[in-house]
Amino acid sequence: MKHLRLLLTGIFTAVVILALAAFSPGKVSTKTLALVEHATSDTVTDTGDKGDSVGDILTFANKVYDADNKNIVANDSGYCMRTIVGLLWECNWTLATTDGFVMVEGPFYDAKDSELAIIGGTGIYADARGSMKLHARDAKGSEYDFVYEFVQ
Repeated sequence: MKHLRLLLTGIFTAVVILALAAFSPGKVSTKTLALVEHATSDTVTDTGDKGDSVGDILTFANKVYDADNKNIVANDSGYCMRTIVGLLWECNWTLATTDGFVMVEGPFYDAKDSELAIIGGTGIYADARGSMKLHARDAKGSEYDFVYEFVQ
């Protein structure tokens, strides 16, 4: 009886170890897509108090260029809602490429870099997840670096 209990305990331990090894996440890899947005269509709709106020809406549909800022490779379209005057917008938009769409959501800061969540996609981006870093290339906010980090 003692030997049977030891044998069953050993088998149980081996099964648990194998199960944990099979279901534990392996090395996570990332794929990077670096782009440049030309913010030519950005329009703010004043919805409340005159001027910059909570609830104002920023809408856009812009051309997006390759990392060298030479060739149009995508378009984006979306909206942001002003949540903290002079500091922060909460945004949601779609990047449209010939290979599929990538959707992002998150904060857009007025005066510092932002990081938004990749919340989904279509086409080759159907299982998209990760983050997108946004950096203003100039003080006017006419061009932005978009760096998508896809977690695989």
